[in-house]
Amino acid sequence: MNRQLTPRRLVLAAAALSAFWLAGCGTPGSVPGQLSGATAERGGSGAAPRASNAATARDYRRDAARHIYEANRSRIYGGQLPPMLYAVGTLQVNLDAGGRVMSMHWLRAPQHAPEVIAEIERAVLKAAPFPAATRLGAVTWTDTWLWDKSGRFQLDTLTEGQQQGD
Repeated sequence: MNRQLTPRRLVLAAAALSAFWLAGCGTPGSVPGQLSGATAERGGSGAAPRASNAATARDYRRDAARHIYEANRSRIYGGQLPPMLYAVGTLQVNLDAGGRVMSMHWLRAPQHAPEVIAEIERAVLKAAPFPAATRLGAVTWTDTWLWDKSGRFQLDTLTEGQQQGD
């Protein structure tokens, strides 16, 4: 069998090598799109949560937000948030049909607070797997994280509002 190095074979070899290299990049437990080296504590929340029957990605937001709240009860800011927040970030999380985090994409990262970026990413990874979107399959969940200087937060989807400043 003749095994000549054709341009097509070189491209295929380069693509395969790139894929293997990219697969080895990042921190163990991290996903594409992370800005921090955050990993899930103890490998995630464990058992799969009850499935979501949401018909649209917008409807799925509430199920995903409730799931984050359940996994982070002690970190949720109760009541109205103060008029000045420490950080605000908007994150897209791409989930597969089983609710596993495939990637993250920051639409608005709180660059002034890299520790908040890491904490949000850690919270997402810790909460996985998310409710499986039975009617949607893979889904992209987008939410805005409202972060208080105490380290507690609310998600825009479930926020109790914000106090008025003087």
